[in-house]
Amino acid sequence: MSNDTSKPFSNKQSIDNLKTSGFERRMSIAKTSLNIGRRWAGNSVSGMFLNKEARTARNQAFMETQANYLAAELGKLKGSVVKIGQMLAIYGEHILPPEITRALQTLNDDTATLSWPTIELTLRDLLGERLNELDIDPVPIGTASLAQVHRATVIATGEQVVLKIQYPGVADAINSDLALFKRLLKVSNIVPQTRSLDAWFEEIRDLLHHEVDYEAEAVTTERFYDRLSNDPRYVVPKINREYSKKRLLCMSYEPGVSVVSDVLQQLSHERRSAIGQAAIEIMMQEIFVWGEMQTDPNFGNYLVRVSTNEGEPDKLVLLDFGAIRQFDENLLTIAHGLLKAGYHHDHDAMVLAMTGYDFFDSMSNKVRSDVASLFLLATEPFSNPATNPDIPSDRLDEKGRYIWANSKLHSRLSTAATRAMQSFEFNLPPKEFMFISRKFIGAYTLLTVLNSYTDSNKLVRPYL
Repeated sequence: MSNDTSKPFSNKQSIDNLKTSGFERRMSIAKTSLNIGRRWAGNSVSGMFLNKEARTARNQAFMETQANYLAAELGKLKGSVVKIGQMLAIYGEHILPPEITRALQTLNDDTATLSWPTIELTLRDLLGERLNELDIDPVPIGTASLAQVHRATVIATGEQVVLKIQYPGVADAINSDLALFKRLLKVSNIVPQTRSLDAWFEEIRDLLHHEVDYEAEAVTTERFYDRLSNDPRYVVPKINREYSKKRLLCMSYEPGVSVVSDVLQQLSHERRSAIGQAAIEIMMQEIFVWGEMQTDPNFGNYLVRVSTNEGEPDKLVLLDFGAIRQFDENLLTIAHGLLKAGYHHDHDAMVLAMTGYDFFDSMSNKVRSDVASLFLLATEPFSNPATNPDIPSDRLDEKGRYIWANSKLHSRLSTAATRAMQSFEFNLPPKEFMFISRKFIGAYTLLTVLNSYTDSNKLVRPYL
C-alpha cells in the first residue's frame, strides 16, 4: 500500500462506515446475483434464433458486460471482497474466463476513504488513552481494500510515523465474504465451478487471514529490516511496537516517489538501471537466500527515495510485508536448478532440473521438453550472454547488460505459454509456482517501466 505523498486524498469521497455486517453484504451481493441471473436468462432467450457464430459473438460480448458489472458492484463493498477479486485477477488466469480476469483487474484500492471520525473511533478502541500521545493527520496518505494509512507524530519525541489502520470488521468478514463471492460466481453462471477454483479459494482464505494479522506483519517487517539494514540501497520501515496491535501497525514514515513517477524518468539511465538491479536482486534473495517472498507484485508496495547527495545511491523503499509466503526446501532446490540451467541456457539441464517435482514428473517427455523451452525463454534476462545465442542483439547493450524495454518479454512469454497450453494436456500449476511467476512478471514490468539495463552475471553468479 503506497504512502506516496505526491497523491493527496483530501478531495476523495469519504464514507462513514463500511458494509461489513453479514446481512448488509449478503443483501448487496444477492442483489448483484439476481440482476446477473436476470440478464443471463434474457440473453439466452433473445439469442435462441441466432446462428452458432452470431450466438458465440453475442455471448462473448454479453460475458464482457456481465463481468464489468460484477467488478463495478464488488468495488463498492471495499474490504476482503475487493481483495478476493484482486487476488483472483492476479492468480486466476488459468481457471477464469479472460473476460472475468480483465474485469477483476479493474478493481483497485483507489476508492472512497473512511471518514476521520470513524477512523478516530477505531483508534480509540485500539489504543485507549494512548491515542492522546499521537498527533494524527486526519487526511489519509494511502488507502487499500483492507486498511488506510495516516501520518502521525509521536508528541513526546517528534518521531514521524504512519499508522496502517485496518477497517473495522473486515477481518471478521473474510470467511463470509469468500462464501458470498463464490456463491456470486456460481449463481451468475459466468465461472465454471471446478476443484481448481475451490483450491484457489482455500489459498486466498489463508492469504487473507495472514494479511489481516498485523502482529505477524510486524514480525516479518522486523525480519526484513534486520536483513537489509546494512545495504544502503534499501529502506524498510521500522516498527514502533508502542502503538502497534493486531489490527493496527505503527511504523516509521518513509517518504519517496512512486515507481511510475515522472521524477524517475528524469534520472540518468545509469541511476534507473541501479534501481532496477536493486529491485530484481531483492527478489533473488527472497527466493534463493531467505526462502520467503513478498508475493504481491503491486507497484504500490514500492517507493523510491531519490538521492540528493552525490555518491549516495537512490533507495528502494519496501512498504508492505503482509503477503509473505514461505517455500519448502524441495521447491527451492527445483527453483535453484531452473535458474542455473537458465543461466547456462542449457535445455537438457533445464529438463533435468524439473525432475523430482510431482507437477513436472506427471508430464510426458514431449510436454516436459516444451515447458523447459518456455523456462529458457523466461530466464533470458538471467542467462549468460556468452552462452545464449538466442538473445537478439538489440536486447543487450555494449556491456552485455539486458535491455528490458526492448525485450517485450512478458508478451513473448504469454504467447509462448498460450501456444504450449493448447498443444498438450495441461494441469493447473502448483500455487507456489504461480506465486513465483507472478512476482517475476511484476519485476519484469517494473524494470521495463524504468527502462533498466541489468547484469545477469551480477544477478545469478552468487547463487551458482
